[in-house]
Amino acid sequence: MPGLYYEEFTVGETIEHERRRTISESDNQRFCDMTMNQQPLHLDQEFAADTDFGERLVNGLYTMSLAVGISIPETTDGTIVANLSYDTVEHPHPVFHGDTIRVQSTVADKRETSDGERGVVTMHVEVFKVNDPDEPLVCEFDRTVLSLKREHAEEGDE
Repeated sequence: MPGLYYEEFTVGETIEHERRRTISESDNQRFCDMTMNQQPLHLDQEFAADTDFGERLVNGLYTMSLAVGISIPETTDGTIVANLSYDTVEHPHPVFHGDTIRVQSTVADKRETSDGERGVVTMHVEVFKVNDPDEPLVCEFDRTVLSLKREHAEEGDE
């Protein structure tokens, strides 16, 4: 499914993303390796066992990045000019190896650019842990994008 053009976003609408992901130890390890983040809380079981969490945490930036990726098909796939910002990032509950997450995006704001050819859309993205009966919120942030307007999309992009 292609993403939404600016006109198709409705302020207040919540988009439930169907795809889910169970995060593996390997996912976390590779992300930490790629980003050169060697924080022992993410990688060292012995170290993590002595923390309040009692086990290794999934890197919060991986959780956030995964949430963006999960949200793209229903929001900005093929209809985005650029990601403009990620704001107000919070991680209220931890994510551990083996946790499965789901994502939803709520359109918080939208406005046309000054030339009227594009639009700026802000979505509040929430990530929940579904393998916990309480489905706690594990990450939330605002994602602001520069979106194409259908009438100004290049021919063949539609």
